[in-house]
This record gives sequence, structure tokens and C-alpha cells, in this order.
Amino acid sequence: MIKQNIEEEINNQIQEEFQSAYAYLAISAWFEEKNLSGFASWLKAQWQEEIEHGMKFYNHLIQRNGRPILQDIEKPKVQFDSPLNAFEFALEQEQHITKRIHKMYNLAREEDDYPLESLLLWFIDEQVEEEEMVQDIIDKLKLVGEDGSGLYLLDREMGERQGQNGKEAEQSEDQ
Repeated sequence: MIKQNIEEEINNQIQEEFQSAYAYLAISAWFEEKNLSGFASWLKAQWQEEIEHGMKFYNHLIQRNGRPILQDIEKPKVQFDSPLNAFEFALEQEQHITKRIHKMYNLAREEDDYPLESLLLWFIDEQVEEEEMVQDIIDKLKLVGEDGSGLYLLDREMGERQGQNGKEAEQSEDQ
């Protein structure tokens, strides 16, 4: 049986992952407004990844006879000063998730919850990747600055990303 404090933290993390997904979708919409569809596409793939992360926690609760309790999702930030500002916000979001994952890992260790600890090891590695990926985009945006041709090329590069289910994401958009 899963301990109540662990169940509560996992439910909180489900909300955080879905909140993060919602934020990525809002950033994607902002890029669509700016006719930067490559960035928007990259962010939609990220949105899908965050949903999958939330579902990993959801399924973990189900497998352990826990009770998923879905919580409110707040309206995300929808306006940004620049593409750089939008990705700086995304990095802050990832850093927030990383802190939460680390906090949960410490709790799992304190409570001798080995199944959760095992799951969180995957998330710890994933968050290193997530932060590195967003930081790389920030570095590129700083490099190109406000240069239209540089931003155009970077937008094209960003549009080449496909998530784990890239083709499925494209198909669902067409329907």
C-alpha cells in the first residue's frame, strides 16, 4: 500500500506536469501568432512530452493501488517580450519541475519507497536533458539576437523536431 504523503506528492506532481504542458501549449500559441511555426511545433512536441510525464505518475499511482486526484490547472502566461523571453520562461518551468522531482526523490528515500525512487531516477535523468535542451535554444536565440534571417533559420531548425510520438502528433493535428 502506498503511503498517504507519497500519494499526495505524486498527485501534486501530476498537476505540475499537466500545468507545465499547458504552459508549453500557451507558448506554442504565442509563437503561432508570430508566424514562427517551427518554434510552435517544437513546443507542441514538448507539450505532448509533459502530458506523457504526468501520465507516468498517474499510472504509477494506479499500479500501486493509489488514487489519482486531478487538480486545477491555472491559466498560463500567454504573452512574452521576445522568443528569448519565452524560452527563458520555459527554462524556469523546467527548473521548477527539477526541484520538485528532487524533493520527491528525497521523500521517497526517507519513506523507503523503492518503486517511486526507481521511477524518479528516470525523471532525474530526463530533467537534465530537458534543461539542457531549453538552455541550448536560449544560447542560440542569444546568438542570433533580433536578426530576422537568423531567427528564420532557427525557426526552421526547431520545426524539424519530432517528439517520441511525432507522427501521431501530426496526425492528431490533421483530424
